[in-house]
Amino acid sequence: MTEVDRIDRRILRELQLDGRITNAELAQRVGLAPTSMSDRLKRLQAHGVITGFSARVDPKSVGLELLVLVEVSLDKTTPDAFDKFAKAVRKVPEVLECHMVAGGFDYLLKARLAGMSQYRAFLGDVLLTLPNVSETRTYPVMEEVKSDGPLPV
Repeated sequence: MTEVDRIDRRILRELQLDGRITNAELAQRVGLAPTSMSDRLKRLQAHGVITGFSARVDPKSVGLELLVLVEVSLDKTTPDAFDKFAKAVRKVPEVLECHMVAGGFDYLLKARLAGMSQYRAFLGDVLLTLPNVSETRTYPVMEEVKSDGPLPV
């Protein structure tokens, strides 16, 4: 990984607020020449500090109103079981995030679906059929207080 200096951090803060900002505007806000800005952006991307750019879509506008957090426990906790589950869950489009955690269960998932009946079908047809899943606990989100916040760089 590359060293991220204070100017890089300013660039990252600005890009997290507005990923569509022009190179010229970004250079002006950070106090660099456009050529220097372009070189820094290329370096940050090449070293994996900037992992990509995307649009944030309002879930409700595309019919995905239900957000659920799901605790997943596996029937065995071996490297092979972890690998098989991780490989399979990466292919499930409804799962937005999957985190292996320490504690009373193995993974915490964040998933988005149209509603509770769609989640019920997803649970039985997809989630419980993933390799080594033995138990789940679901927490429907009643209100999203804060999501997709920028990293505090």
